[in-house]
Formats: sequence, structure tokens, C-alpha cells
Amino acid sequence: MNLREVGRLRVLEALHTTPRSSRPELVRLTGLSRATVSSLISDLIAVGLVTEDDGPEETEPRRTGRPAQSLSLVPTAGFAIGADIGHQHVRVILCDLFGAVLWEHWVAKEVDRAPDETLDLVAVLVNRALQETGVDRDRVLGIGAGIASPVEKGSGALGAEGIMPGWVGMRLTDELARRTALPVRVTNDANAGALAERMYGAGRQAGDMVYVRLSAGIGAGIVSGGRLMLGARGLAGEIGHLPLTTDGLICRCGNRGCLETVASPVAIARLLSESWGHPVAARDLPTLIAQRNTGALRAVRDAGESVGRALSTLVTLLNPRLIVVGGDLAGAGEDILEPMRSGVRRHTLPSAVEGVEIVTGGLGDGAEVRGAAGLVLADAPQLLSGAPGDQPEPA
Repeated sequence: MNLREVGRLRVLEALHTTPRSSRPELVRLTGLSRATVSSLISDLIAVGLVTEDDGPEETEPRRTGRPAQSLSLVPTAGFAIGADIGHQHVRVILCDLFGAVLWEHWVAKEVDRAPDETLDLVAVLVNRALQETGVDRDRVLGIGAGIASPVEKGSGALGAEGIMPGWVGMRLTDELARRTALPVRVTNDANAGALAERMYGAGRQAGDMVYVRLSAGIGAGIVSGGRLMLGARGLAGEIGHLPLTTDGLICRCGNRGCLETVASPVAIARLLSESWGHPVAARDLPTLIAQRNTGALRAVRDAGESVGRALSTLVTLLNPRLIVVGGDLAGAGEDILEPMRSGVRRHTLPSAVEGVEIVTGGLGDGAEVRGAAGLVLADAPQLLSGAPGDQPEPA
């Protein structure tokens, strides 16, 4: 990049992280001269990336002269698509530059053994989103995809053995790019949820947090120092496959007694079915909890204690300030949160657990898909500037 391109990128980064800035503020944030900032802003306004508001936007009153006008990125200067691929559903959204959802659609789908059908469906939904909103494909910065499977860092291959059998070894980035003709970034669903809660939800002020997704699969997205921890191969946070008992049920991963076998909605429904002698489905749990069914409440609270016991390991090792709970079981509220807190306290050093908050996520069941779009939006300044460089890791 030449110096002007570097300056352009700095200005876009500043406007991305500090919306409604003034020219003096941009001089301070970027370290560029007033003349350079003024020239770059004129160029960015001319190409439709930046807009200038009529009203003043200053943190301190000016004694003389004209008030500085506020500058911001144009929300429709670029768009991102998010795709959440779960075990039994596909959700696709279209967002503007600030993450506002302009289009959304959810489809029930048995995904685990149908990769081609599922990805064809994602492509159909992407086309529908663009057609129904009138957004030009050229203005889409990319697709972010979150999937209920471990995703290997670098290669993007899915480590889906036993988890999503039909997807083993698939390179989702390449497959989606081929179907949509758009750049694609991929992470697992728990990492996507963590990113969304960090950008838009309950974790906006938290540099050190854990996002726990309690659904058919259980996983964690770990934020440390404001960045996602992916691990050497991108597989950090797979707490659903931490062994809790040596003589428990065999998990779909092939091990015995994993957290998922005792604390997922599927596991809870299976336990209730066996205890009551008639079928109970995971989708029945919210109704049973709302009715204050004593058996369902006991099963959910026991599951919460087990999740807390598993989380105690992360609390001891990582010392987060915040644990955000999402996924299907988050709707149980305090019926699952309080047992989780108890489990963490019981199995963690008092000094490590002190000050740790455990709260429900702020984005509900939309966290994963918004985080998927956030994979793209987090790098909007670089993508808008046309700056060369490798695709960054999700963060």
C-alpha cells in the first residue's frame, strides 16, 4: 500500500470503531495531519463511503468558530451475509455495515447427513435476500458462516467426525464460495455467538469472556484480551466433549460421559422420556419449564450444575470476567443460570471465581447468525478500502 492508501484505511478504521467522529477527532485517532484527513474525507464522501451530518457532534464545547460536523460511514456502503448452519436448521440474514438486520429467514432442515442439500439451500436463501432487498451482489463484502462443527484454523476443514457425519473433511469456505460467487469466512457456531455478544450483546464491555451455547451441541467461544481464542488448530472451546463421568453414555464423538450426554436439550428430553415412560422431545422443554413442571425443572437444574462443573475448568484456566449463556437452554433463565453459578463456585478456587458474572445473552437465538455476519463486518474497513492482505482470523 502507498501512504495515501494507508491513510484511507486508518480513517475508515477510526470511523468503524468510533461512529459519528469529527475531523479534529479523526486527526487525533489516526495521527494524520488535518490537511490529509480533510482530503481523504472529501474522497470518501465523493465515492459514497462516508456521510457528513448537519448537526454538531463534539464532546467539548468550542469557544469560537464553526462547530465540527460529525462524520460516519454510510450504512449501505457495504453489506454482509450471515449463515447459521445448525444440526436441524439453517438461518440466513443480510446486514448493513453496522450490523442492522435487513432481511432474515429460518428453515427447519436435517443437516447432519445432507451437506450438499444444505449448502444449496444457503445459496438459494442468499439469492432471495439480494433479490428481495434489491442489494447488488457487488456491494456484499462477503458471507460469514457459523456451523455446529469444529472448524480447523487455516484449512477451514470441518472436524465433524461423529458430530456431523456427512460433513467430515468438507471445506465449507470453498463450497459456499462456489455456490454464491462471494468471499466466505467460516467459524464454529459458538465462536460466532461469542463474536456477536462481544460486538452487539451482553459482552460489549468485556475483554475476557466465555460464550456458552447450550443446544443440541454444547460449545464455548472464548474471548481473551478482546480477541477470540481459537487454539493451534482452531478447536478451542469444545467443552461439550469434556468427560464428566467414566461410566456415562457414549457420546456421538465416540467418548463416554461427555457433557453433551447429560446437559444438552436432547439429553434432558431423553432422561425425561425414560423416567416418565412416554416420549418427550427437546422442543417440549420450554413449555414444560414455563408450566413449572417439577420433573423438567429438576432435570434442567441438574444439567445446569453439570455445565457449571465443566465451566469451572475454563474459569480456573482463563479467569474470565463474564460468562454469557446462549442457545436453546438459555430460555430457562435463572432455572439454569443459578445451578451453573453454583457448579462453578463449588468446583473453582474462590479467588478465581470472585467477580465472575454468569448472564443470559442479549441476542437470543440470533446470536450465532449475527456473529457469522460479524466475521465479515469486523474487517469492513479493510474490505472497503480495497487494502491488500490475507484474510484475518475471526476476532
